[in-house]
Amino acid sequence: MACEVKEKDRTGVINPIFTCQPAGAQYVSIGVKDCIGLVHGGQGCVMFVRLIFSQHFKESFELASTSLHEDGAVFGALNRVEEGVDVLLMRYPDVKVIPIISTCSTEVIGDDIDGVVRKLNNGLLKEKYAGREVHLIPIHTPSFKGSQVSGYDVAVEAFVKYFAKKGDASDKINLITGWVNPGDVKALKHLLSEMNIEANVLFETESFDSPLIPSENTVSHGETTIEEIADTANAMGTIALNRYEGGNAAKYLESEFQVPAVIGPTPIGIRNTDIFLKNLSKMTGKPISKSLAYERGIALDTLTDLTHMFFAGKKVAIYGNADLVIGLTEFCLDLEMKPVLLLLGDDNKNYVDDPRIKDLQEKVDFDMEVVLNADLWELEDRIKNHGLELDLIMGHSKGRFVAMEYNIPMLRVGFPVFDRAGYFRHPVVGYEGAMWLAEEMANVLFTDMEYKKNKEWILAMW
Repeated sequence: MACEVKEKDRTGVINPIFTCQPAGAQYVSIGVKDCIGLVHGGQGCVMFVRLIFSQHFKESFELASTSLHEDGAVFGALNRVEEGVDVLLMRYPDVKVIPIISTCSTEVIGDDIDGVVRKLNNGLLKEKYAGREVHLIPIHTPSFKGSQVSGYDVAVEAFVKYFAKKGDASDKINLITGWVNPGDVKALKHLLSEMNIEANVLFETESFDSPLIPSENTVSHGETTIEEIADTANAMGTIALNRYEGGNAAKYLESEFQVPAVIGPTPIGIRNTDIFLKNLSKMTGKPISKSLAYERGIALDTLTDLTHMFFAGKKVAIYGNADLVIGLTEFCLDLEMKPVLLLLGDDNKNYVDDPRIKDLQEKVDFDMEVVLNADLWELEDRIKNHGLELDLIMGHSKGRFVAMEYNIPMLRVGFPVFDRAGYFRHPVVGYEGAMWLAEEMANVLFTDMEYKKNKEWILAMW
């Protein structure tokens, strides 16, 4: 019995876990104040990404496209970038930042977005928009490699490299959240507040949960400012919660500006939240507050009520973003569960050397598969053709049909979740996230027990 790490053994993809790199870059762009991303590619490269954002958050977001057509694919389409920048600046007088995000088509034809940025800086911006603050940032995210995860990481690093500027030393830390929900950002800010720590939060997405005010035109948008990104070079240190979603930006700040970097672990569950708080305390010199110790105690009590009676020995399959999957796996192990199948859905070659996966290989005492470059057929195939028995599936809504087909309870977690209400408001990080995850996992299992009449009488006794 051991943890086996292996590649998907097929060339094709059946029911992908992820979407493409430009989606990750677009997610970063909507987290920056006074910023609208311009995606250099076909209209669908924006339309479908906006759709999936809207499905998940139930909000609308501003993103633009150069709307590449057949003639551009043959002759080049940099003129569409020039026109797009001009239209955005005319239509949106408050826009200061326009990341120009490449796609598979524009990378294949070789459009030089770096060159067109230099041309615009020396031409249009000086001639038509003189005196106006405008920042054009080329971001290369070809869709034929990587995924939304690597696209997010590339974009975070691009923003930091462009804006970070050495100045007076700051009392703040940098917190690079990774691809998280508004509820996660709120929970993270709560932890910082309880320790009296100020932070440059990259990226401030709490405001994605926007109010409906009849007298105002409220548009969902992030709140991380240019000044905060610039100040990342002066912080006491950087904590990137995820290795693959902002880790490279943290490394850049350390190498370029000597800002100490701590990467991970993703603070999912008690164990990893404890490490996160200890890292904060060590970096800032501030003690962990008694109020957080109290919150930790409540979380421990919550987990104790559920673990041995309902979770112990339950077999789980988990898929999604690598940092999320590994964090959930560690949490499940702490709950005495058996995560028997982990699906990491892109071609990142570094997963095999991830120390967290190495640790699983050394310590897991049951059969576990970690499948790299996986798709959701890997999940269905093991259930349908190899007799894998599961008590729970954890992942985003794209796997719902597997759960429905094989009558396996499923907890929606990750991105996107579009078939459950309000999940983006609830954190999975911190002590609050540990409680929410455990209680939701339990409730999903309870419902399954009732419908299948599987020891449902226990619920009347519990």
